[in-house]
Amino acid sequence: MRSRNRAAVFGGIVLAVAVVAGVATVLARNGSTSEDTGALYLDAGQPVESRVADLLGRMTLADKIGQMTQAERVKVAGDPHLVTEWRLGSVLSGGGSVPDPNTPQAWVEMINSLQRAALATPLRIPLLYGIDAVHGNGNVHGSTVFPHNVGLGAGRDPRLVERVYQATAREMRATGIRWDFAPCVCVSRDERWGRTFESFGEDPALVGRLGGAAVDGLQKDGVVATVKHYAGDGDTEHGTGDSDYAIDQGVTVTNRADFERVDLAPYVSAVTEHGVQSVMPSYSSVDWTEDGTGNPVKMHADQELITGKLKGDLGFGGFVITDWEGIHQLPSTDPDGTAEPTPSQVRAGVGAGIDMFMEPHTAPRFQEVLENEVDAGRIGTDRIDDAVERILTVKFRLGLFENPYVTLGEVGGAEHRALAREAAARSQVLLKNSGDLLPLAADAKIYVAGRNADDIGNQAGGWTVDWQGRNGDIIPGTTVLEGIREVAPGASVTYSADASAPIGGSDIGVVVVGETPYAEGFGDVGSTTWTRGTDEQKEPKSLTLQPADRAVVDRVCGAVARCVVLIVSGRPQVITDQLGEIDALVASWLPGSEGGGVADVLFGKRPFTGRLPLSWPSSVKQVPVNVGDQAYEPQFPYGWGLRTMAAPDARDAAQEKAAAGRAPSGWQQRFADGQLAEESGDTAKATALLKQLAG
Repeated sequence: MRSRNRAAVFGGIVLAVAVVAGVATVLARNGSTSEDTGALYLDAGQPVESRVADLLGRMTLADKIGQMTQAERVKVAGDPHLVTEWRLGSVLSGGGSVPDPNTPQAWVEMINSLQRAALATPLRIPLLYGIDAVHGNGNVHGSTVFPHNVGLGAGRDPRLVERVYQATAREMRATGIRWDFAPCVCVSRDERWGRTFESFGEDPALVGRLGGAAVDGLQKDGVVATVKHYAGDGDTEHGTGDSDYAIDQGVTVTNRADFERVDLAPYVSAVTEHGVQSVMPSYSSVDWTEDGTGNPVKMHADQELITGKLKGDLGFGGFVITDWEGIHQLPSTDPDGTAEPTPSQVRAGVGAGIDMFMEPHTAPRFQEVLENEVDAGRIGTDRIDDAVERILTVKFRLGLFENPYVTLGEVGGAEHRALAREAAARSQVLLKNSGDLLPLAADAKIYVAGRNADDIGNQAGGWTVDWQGRNGDIIPGTTVLEGIREVAPGASVTYSADASAPIGGSDIGVVVVGETPYAEGFGDVGSTTWTRGTDEQKEPKSLTLQPADRAVVDRVCGAVARCVVLIVSGRPQVITDQLGEIDALVASWLPGSEGGGVADVLFGKRPFTGRLPLSWPSSVKQVPVNVGDQAYEPQFPYGWGLRTMAAPDARDAAQEKAAAGRAPSGWQQRFADGQLAEESGDTAKATALLKQLAG
């Protein structure tokens, strides 16, 4: 298994380039002299393993430590010589860290300048540039912004996910970026978690299928994929969060069997079936119940799970990268006041099996400490060589030594925007549809309201332009309101964000409400507030609609004959007490830059086909609620999703009966069991369960 994973390849195009590129071309591009022509590692025709061994044998300890270090662009972009001096193996952009101006051309020029500096080192080892492109290359202005993973989870189509991530890879490569800190393959088990939207769902099998497809999409197009956050970050307990967060970076309290079944399963498939090349540990901790609770271990220091399970049992052949200053959170045994990362933190991270260290602002400090620890014999050279071997192997496989520089490519083209629109449409989940209100007639008289109807930043969510995202007109694309006007030009559309304009004369209300952008930590329900965002982003995070949103729903739905409510959010929003006044309810998730996809299903240009990847709670007190719970009675169960424009089947009949209030007690669990059976391939069991409910 280990050798098979080490032999994993990226795209056929990348391999072809690596094979045919001649040594003379490589040497000329890198400015080498004739004395370098005998270096085996520069010969693209040699096996990767031989090239790695040859290069490793030529490296000094400083060279090796440089490869294990990743710095932030703000520390080196203004003075690329620092890349040479520190012999950096990698540079990253954190969320919102962008060149000025934020254009594709500026990205290419910046990354090429950093690459020139890397190639000025004695051994001319190219650097690998990384970024969080979690739903498209969202930091680069003009890129295509796809639905977040929770929406793709509703679509339930591995091929669609692969296409989305392949398009993401192409737009990354077009700007010079070859490493993605994505996909997130966490299994989201608590809707209060601020990263819920980064998860494909609450069922590990669904997450594994779609996460594997995402890995394939990135790596088939020559971008290193990173599965994160290893492991258990979606399963931490509320109230255990670190850094003043309510749940993020908290503690997963579990036994080893449940951890394997729920939290670890998606990583197993990513490594053993999809050949993922990079893994990022979680900030969170795990506390095994077998030995009693109260002694959690931070994942960045968990040798059992990183070296033992990931690299040993699973045979992972890529490399492990910390999260942002991940080892700075480890307990330190050094004297108070010791600068971070401290020697004990470095020893713990390296000893656990981490290979590259994201030290955005403290790269020189990390390098000094690591070198001292090796010189003192407290960190073995074998562990250093193992880490560097893994990093170099990925770089050789990627073809970086043959093609270190990049030329500008297309970003945000029509083909990718059409794909994003398709993905947005397929992510929509129809929760309620009384009297078959949807799809709407193309000539309807419509009153559109709600703050998320015409705000592209809100519908894009976190990790868009900035780490926590922004609301407002921040990216090119189409809002839901603009999509409605485009898809139904014959409709009479009146728009008022707060429903203050007169409603009379409209037959149907379309109210688009929900959340404002957030990301990790600050997106937790009950966490500290993001103070640097917009006023809208500073509102307390909740599992219910904000008071102003509720008021707009009441105002519009109380004044029109029929009313549609769309919830644009990164997680379910409890709306039980207003459900009676709503004729049609749609979970729109975070559809990205192409709001036309939402309009497509509203007006029947495409059918509603999405199904819930997360159970939709009936009350805040019910949270967390997950399929398989002993007492499982959500408002809408896992897999729920009404369809339009389709011949009715057993699923439709079961949902119709439940929607009418005629389903037997406990129907939610049987319905969800049918969904799980269908996803496992047991269609006979799924059909039998649904027919029982349809009765």
